[in-house]
Amino acid sequence: MVKYAGGALIPPIRINRDDPGSLTAQLASGLRELILSGRLAPGERLPSSRTLSKDQGVSRTTAVTVYEQLMAEELIFSRVGAGAYVSETLQSERPIQPQAMPELADAAPPRLARLSIEASEHYFPRLSHPQVPRPFVTGMPANDEFPMPLWSRLSAQYWRQSRHLVLGYPDPVGLFELRHAIANHLKANRGVICEPDDVFVFNGAQDAFNRIGQMLLNPGDHVWFENPGPIGARNSLVSSGASLVPVPVDDHGMDVAAGLKLCPEFRMAFVTPARQHPLGVTMSLGRRLELLNAAGRCGAWIIEDDYDGEFYYSGHPAPTLKSIDTAGRVIYVGTFSKVMFAGLRLGYLVAPPELAKMFQRVAGATMQGAPSSLQSIMASFMEQGHFNAHLRRMRRIYAERQAALVDAAAEHLDGLLDVQPTTTGFQTVGRLWDGFDENAVSARALERGIIVSPISRFSLAPAQKGLILGFSAVPSRATVAAVRDLAELLHQMRKQR
Repeated sequence: MVKYAGGALIPPIRINRDDPGSLTAQLASGLRELILSGRLAPGERLPSSRTLSKDQGVSRTTAVTVYEQLMAEELIFSRVGAGAYVSETLQSERPIQPQAMPELADAAPPRLARLSIEASEHYFPRLSHPQVPRPFVTGMPANDEFPMPLWSRLSAQYWRQSRHLVLGYPDPVGLFELRHAIANHLKANRGVICEPDDVFVFNGAQDAFNRIGQMLLNPGDHVWFENPGPIGARNSLVSSGASLVPVPVDDHGMDVAAGLKLCPEFRMAFVTPARQHPLGVTMSLGRRLELLNAAGRCGAWIIEDDYDGEFYYSGHPAPTLKSIDTAGRVIYVGTFSKVMFAGLRLGYLVAPPELAKMFQRVAGATMQGAPSSLQSIMASFMEQGHFNAHLRRMRRIYAERQAALVDAAAEHLDGLLDVQPTTTGFQTVGRLWDGFDENAVSARALERGIIVSPISRFSLAPAQKGLILGFSAVPSRATVAAVRDLAELLHQMRKQR
């Protein structure tokens, strides 16, 4: 048999032996690039595996494995007794290389769906959350107080179950045990009467808002939205093509009369009645009834976002809007990301009876479901009583942290920033004095590692001015130090005016 010598002279392929990737993957990637770029021509003969291993400084086994992989990808082929060759198919089917097409430098950008283009024009950048909590950051629970040993123990118990229970696909509507636990909790603590079949679990509240918008809104439908209001929910509804109507908020919550003047025929309303985000006011009973009546007349739906209604520091918690809804217009949305920890990414909604069957049908056809492991561990956390114990403990801790903020503000920020105490939630509002610009203060504070969000960031239209200060994420001593630092900054800014 004739033995063919030589083959293409392949330049040294850079291989990083400290790279966690295997030598095989690195060598295969280098050869693949040479072939697809045309530097190894279609039909060109490659060196033998023995020669390749010597030239590239790898074992022959690695060289053989690389050739086998490229053959499987149909980039090379072998001829019995003649060696390996670059695929001739690449002669006519080679992927177009950008560098060979300079005329495309000024080409139009990729085409998007019309709805995506229109929605992207109205998106508002969401607030970024630091990996390590900083003073006054909003939307972050107290990670330093989370019961990690307990959660780890429940996690270990979950993974010790039989494989078919832990490795299969999740139920698209949510694990029954978790939906059952949620229904029981809402009945006992939030006055929401529901059954497990009315509860649907999502990858966070944002995921629930996306699904609601996709199912219930047509492009151009008018949605009443609190002004100011939460950014994430706003972007979700805009993605569905909603036309948002900014309805002002006062000390009683959403101004329903103003909403009726702005847009008497609306398809949906979005509200945070237990604790308005970001202003912190509680929607009065009168306003709740007005909103339910307005929705009933229009045949509209109401999204009730109860994002932190579990946290109250005096008396009894405000009732949910869902608990007084007798017409089945309210879709209740809750989240565990605020109560437990942000990375959990578990949210849920309670659908009115009229919608529950439709949610079941659509979920079964299009939803993938949240990870079974997180759902099961969360269900155990609730069923064993840890959830209620955690809530009670965090209410006490957040009350102490808020008191530290309010007391420090009274001592150091008098005449600069009027920090309002709150009876619910884990953030509050500060009203700037003496003509300070909220955006300028926010930018300067960030330079000092302090996060204070201007109310205008949450506004669709001109609204109240001030700063949002979270008190949940860091210990009281860090909050007090940050208050002093913020006071120093405001004094400097006042002198510089």
